[in-house]
Amino acid sequence: MTVTDMPPEDADARRAVLPVICYPNDALPVPQPALDRAHQPLQVIETVRVPPRDAGFVRVRAGQVLRILCPDGPQVGDLNLFNAHDLSERFYSGKTRALHGSHVTTGDRLWSCFPYLRPMATVVADSLGWYGRDAFGGAVHDVIGTRCDPYTANLLGGAQYHHCCHSNLTRALSDASGLPLTEAEPHVHDVLNVFMCTGFTADTGQYFMKASPVRAGDYLDLLAEIDLLAVLSACPGGDCSAQHSSDVAVCYPLDMQVLDAKEAAPWSEPPLNSYDRSHGR
Repeated sequence: MTVTDMPPEDADARRAVLPVICYPNDALPVPQPALDRAHQPLQVIETVRVPPRDAGFVRVRAGQVLRILCPDGPQVGDLNLFNAHDLSERFYSGKTRALHGSHVTTGDRLWSCFPYLRPMATVVADSLGWYGRDAFGGAVHDVIGTRCDPYTANLLGGAQYHHCCHSNLTRALSDASGLPLTEAEPHVHDVLNVFMCTGFTADTGQYFMKASPVRAGDYLDLLAEIDLLAVLSACPGGDCSAQHSSDVAVCYPLDMQVLDAKEAAPWSEPPLNSYDRSHGR
């Protein structure tokens, strides 16, 4: 060991410094109108079945609820969200993670990218909220993973696999927007991993996945705070208990349901972020 490799004498003291939560939980409370809306009697007005190892899309008006439902066996999904009128405003998983944590549940909000930075949706119900965080540090509905993709599969194994979540989302977004695949693909972004159980290993800090606790009938409800285009891939890893980007994992469909109140009052979208964008110039 060289001198530069040796830890300083105060290494233990440095490690013992207490962390500071960057964004406290009470810094961004969910507004009462969102909570009131979620507690109204809702009815299903549209259902889109997403086949295993494929993707689908649905449009959700502001004030409606998007329910992601597991109708059959255990299955996880990768969700992209867009402003239905402007694909450049899309879900920002990194900022959502910074504001709320590595996994989201009831009361957390899904934020859009810069320069918009406003809530796109609020989690108003989560049938897996009971899971919490397990002994391995795992939890469900993560905003830390990216999405399984053909480029990484090719990098690691030389494969040409076309039904990973990135490709599924690209095809579905192309269908929804009318854009060619090559123009749709750059809009596909890091996802909300719905129902997926993940975390980081305590010793090496590596991203891990384990069998999702999701079962038939489980759901995640998102109140749309702006008009949304939602694109969902039913991951080719099934419940992600063993592998992803796979033709051998047991996979099931997912449903996207649009719910609405019979006599819902008009919904007011949150304003765009008011930063002046001068950046000091």
